[in-house]
Amino acid sequence: MNAFLTGYSYWDNTPRGSAQIARPVIHRKAGGTGTYEDPVTLAVGHVKRNGRSYMDYPAGTKFYIKNLQRYAIVEDLCGDGPKPQAGPCHSGYQGHDWLDIYVGGKGISESWVDGCMNRITGIQPVILNPRPGYPVSPGEIAASGCTTF
Repeated sequence: MNAFLTGYSYWDNTPRGSAQIARPVIHRKAGGTGTYEDPVTLAVGHVKRNGRSYMDYPAGTKFYIKNLQRYAIVEDLCGDGPKPQAGPCHSGYQGHDWLDIYVGGKGISESWVDGCMNRITGIQPVILNPRPGYPVSPGEIAASGCTTF
């Protein structure tokens, strides 16, 4: 499938300057190396009903991001405020689901990390519920320069 991929960083996470996540599955905070065993944290849109968030993809759902050569796992929510369903993460982009991958960036210039995230933003091929064995370029996305393949 194709999805609209964006990145979020240590600098623009909620709360700002943290790696806090809303729905931990295998990590206590956003991270991961991108391998099948240690996928990178991914945020997805959600809807709030009666004070509870319902995620577009359940926590623990895995993806393989071909252009980043990394596995990712849903562990966080994308979009803030009382009506996140009114925001772009839930509504998608040009008919594509919106996925927001954690790029890291602690200890790296915020402006450099912003540019890095801009380089990976776009409609990209992803595999939902991938098998192990796809090529992997492990490591923090920002620290690796947001390299695409």
